[in-house]
Amino acid sequence: MSRLVRMDAAGHSQLADWTGTGAAYDEAAARLREELELGYIAVWDHRDGTATQVRELPLDADLVILRRPIAGG
Repeated sequence: MSRLVRMDAAGHSQLADWTGTGAAYDEAAARLREELELGYIAVWDHRDGTATQVRELPLDADLVILRRPIAGG
């Protein structure tokens, strides 16, 4: 099962999960778009120590993590 999680004050909150295409995937993709509009950054965790920033929900991702941008300059 694939998961969409958001890093937050509680550590992380699961926002959605899906298996393949269908209503659950569509709902997860819509939730991802909402969070991106709120300023979150989404990364696809490849589970091998690497990640890719995404703007759309990858169907074959096991885990997509949302986080706020790091402040600084």
